[in-house]
Parts: sequence; C-alpha cells; structure tokens
Amino acid sequence: MNTTLLIIVLLLGVVLLALEIVALPGGIAGVFGVGLIAFGVWESYVMFGNTVGTVVLLCAIALCALMLAWFMKGKTWKRFSLEEESTGKVNQLGHSVAVGTRGTTISRLAPTGKALIDGQPTEVHAVNKFIDPDRPIEVVAIEGYRIDVVEVSDTRFDNQK
Repeated sequence: MNTTLLIIVLLLGVVLLALEIVALPGGIAGVFGVGLIAFGVWESYVMFGNTVGTVVLLCAIALCALMLAWFMKGKTWKRFSLEEESTGKVNQLGHSVAVGTRGTTISRLAPTGKALIDGQPTEVHAVNKFIDPDRPIEVVAIEGYRIDVVEVSDTRFDNQK
C-alpha cells in the first residue's frame, strides 16, 4: 500500500466517523470509520515502523478529538435540535366528565380518538371495539386522564347500568 492510499483510508475513516456523529445514526458508518482508522494506523506501523506509526496514531486521535470539539462547539447541533416548545395538554378538561355521560364520536376511535362530550371535544378510548365517526357513545370508566367509552348501541354493556 502506498502513502497516498494510506492517507485516503485514514481520512475516509475520519469522514465516516463524522457522518456517524452528525447524520447517519445506526452505527454502521461509525464501525466502518473506526475500522478504517484502525487499519490505517496498523498499516502505518507495518510500513514505516514504530515511530511513524505512533505519530499517525496520535494524529488520528487528535483529528477525531478536534472534529468532535468542532461539532460540539459550532452550530452544527442547532440544525438538528428541536427549538419549538410543545404546548399540548393531556385531557385537561374545562368541563366535568362523569361515568354515564353520553356523547358522539368526532373521529374514528381505533381505539383512541376524539369525541364530543357535553359540547367539548375530548380524547377518549374505545373499550371494546373500533367505533366509527358520528356514533353515540357513553363514558364507562375514567382512570386518570384516560376516558373509556363504549358505543351506546353495544348490548354487551347493558347489564352494567
């Protein structure tokens, strides 16, 4: 292997390692990058001896450290970070929902969806099956923020009333 090819292998390893950190999650590019760097360092020991091999090893470590510091310090991570704040709430109802309250589904409950209960859109969970839109429902249980409903025409729950 000539010196130019050795330098290309080392630089390709560093580039693959950088891509793993920034753009290609999953480990494959990182494994190949570390493998190419290790092969390049090993080959430099074989070709040029201990002194040059150690210098190449230290340069590879320094280059990887500088690359990592550059990515961490620069605005590279800002492009990948989420800066928008989520303002969504989980079923914080402005009205009271009680067991036995009836309503109508707005969306398909498969098994979770939206229903109109007391004129307010509310997230509900179908207990027994999927329920299509515009079907009458009844609240059968409330556990924390989860509101369980059944379709009113469902006769399996008539004996629980």
